[in-house]
Amino acid sequence: MAGYFEPATSVPGGAAIALDEVEISILRSLAIQLLELIGPGEEPANGGDPLDELFAEGPSEPPSDPALARFFPDAYSGPDQKQDDDARAASAEFRRFTENDLRARKREDGLAVVKALDALTPAGDQGAVLTLTPDESRQWLGALNDLRLAIGARLEITDEEDGNGLYALPDSDPRKPMVMAYLWLGGLQESLVETLLP
Repeated sequence: MAGYFEPATSVPGGAAIALDEVEISILRSLAIQLLELIGPGEEPANGGDPLDELFAEGPSEPPSDPALARFFPDAYSGPDQKQDDDARAASAEFRRFTENDLRARKREDGLAVVKALDALTPAGDQGAVLTLTPDESRQWLGALNDLRLAIGARLEITDEEDGNGLYALPDSDPRKPMVMAYLWLGGLQESLVETLLP
């Protein structure tokens, strides 16, 4: 394995990747930061009815953080489009009933990454092999996508042309580590998608 996902031989439909200690540490740190960005879930109060959570309404305003705005965009307009009153009202209504579930799913995906990495035991320079089931692969794919969206927002990447300029950044540029993470995550994401294709 060359640092990218490949079909798992031991798990039908699964994926496997060899990760060294540094890669494990970076992925875990990024996943923890993703979880912090998404925020904690709303737990029912002690003795509260868990069904109340199912009917809880979410926020109606878009997030002010650019990364969260990419995770939870307005449903009835593009990122740079002005909304009329009808589109704004429809977006707010849609957000109220969907954002909590989206946040919960993104949180579950991020937690799946952290748990899988925590279960690995690197063997010195050899690292460790992470093997994912098809369901775990989908969770990882969601988390990798969210990580790239968050980093892309921080780097102010809005289209492919913005991304192309990243390759030419000098090593002295303070954005270089984020760029390297963004590109590496893109490679991981692409190789994981390929393992999921029939």
